[in-house]
Amino acid sequence: MDRRGDGGPRERPVAHDTLMTKVGNGTSLAPTLLLSMPQLCDPNFKQTVVLLCEHGADGAFGLVLNRQTDTPASSVVRLTPPVESDNGLQLWSGGPVEPERGWILMGQEPDGAESVEVCDGLYLSTSPELLRRLLSDQPPNRTRLLTGYAGWGAGQLDEELSSSSWLIADVELDLIFDTQSTQMWETAIRRLGAEPSMLQMGRGVH
Repeated sequence: MDRRGDGGPRERPVAHDTLMTKVGNGTSLAPTLLLSMPQLCDPNFKQTVVLLCEHGADGAFGLVLNRQTDTPASSVVRLTPPVESDNGLQLWSGGPVEPERGWILMGQEPDGAESVEVCDGLYLSTSPELLRRLLSDQPPNRTRLLTGYAGWGAGQLDEELSSSSWLIADVELDLIFDTQSTQMWETAIRRLGAEPSMLQMGRGVH
């Protein structure tokens, strides 16, 4: 899995137009949720819930869903002209790769903005116009502004899956938007009928 600052090669970032053509094309595991297992040794993904948006022969792209930060979006986002108000929208860390890249995840289709429907009722956008609206007005409840992403090179995710480093779960909007970030991983595990404390450590994947 790509990691920021590890000195190794970094996967080419996923462009928005690429995402628009590949999400939901029925040729991969995406869209689905990945729930990390104890044998996934990378601290960036300890007890994470990842929305897998793209998965294919060239690699995979996903967004970590349960890493809320204390950073107000208005203190980081730079738009021209700038947005002067702070409506309380916070940033979420979508993964360790390219933390300067932003993603808007919504539980309803945004009006008048380009977006892709990841699955039924879940939309992903990189629209600056939508970002401005969300920062200027009161955003819908089911809205997440994420920075960074999780990226896998060719075959990397498949190797991790074969090593039982991830559990696979259905995408559920109430889990994503209505569950506290600190409880999301355990809640998702229990919905699969497993007890988080009973998960077994196996061969590590680094």
